[in-house]
Amino acid sequence: MKLITYNVNGIRAAFTKDFLGWLKTADPDIICIQESKAGNDQIDIESLEKSGYHSYWHSALRKGYSGVGIASKIKPNHVEYGCGIESYDNEGRVIRADFEGFSVISVYVPSASNIERLDFKMQFCYDFLEYIKNLKKEIPNLIISGDFNICHQAIDIHNPVGLKNTSGFLPMEREWMTNFIEECELIDSFRFFNDQPDNYTWWSYRQNSRANNKGWRLDYNFASYSLKDKLSRAVILKEAVHSDHCPALLEFNL
Repeated sequence: MKLITYNVNGIRAAFTKDFLGWLKTADPDIICIQESKAGNDQIDIESLEKSGYHSYWHSALRKGYSGVGIASKIKPNHVEYGCGIESYDNEGRVIRADFEGFSVISVYVPSASNIERLDFKMQFCYDFLEYIKNLKKEIPNLIISGDFNICHQAIDIHNPVGLKNTSGFLPMEREWMTNFIEECELIDSFRFFNDQPDNYTWWSYRQNSRANNKGWRLDYNFASYSLKDKLSRAVILKEAVHSDHCPALLEFNL
């Protein structure tokens, strides 16, 4: 089973950059999308269906903003739109697809590039942690994929000293992620297989950051610890250039 998470920074823009051609080549069984920036009526669902995917989208009320989706070759048994908290669900931040024996969540954690949003971001993080802890009582085998807008460790960012006071690498954000992994009994699948530096999933459009690999690892595929023996491979797909992010792949056997 191949699962990809990808912040596309606008699904309509990605489609104009041969997203479907890339999807055919990458050939994931499931893809989790973040920052779709489109309503359901603006997404070319028909083309995705012709490519073999059932797709489900949870859009923000605000047009051209946020939004998450899951596309799957396997039809889910159930799809849950949102996490039940109105302020987050209005922004289209969480969607879940339930399959036989496991569930997949696509999540887009708020950014706080505008520092006034930091309180909102952290409240989302605390509430999401509790949501996952409660959900695991019902669904123990979870894969939580998405853009968390947080670099967990110094190895996950190109300039940990210079950026230590920047949102995305603040001590409180990093501490939350440690607690999230521990309390929800999760595996950071990429780090499970790869302990090397200079592996990032997001680069600023400024200062030629991508060409110089001055990046941040913001995109994760977390898996329940119960799935540890099922995980077979995790890589970052740097060649995909539809966005300022790139996809992250997880392969597992179920």
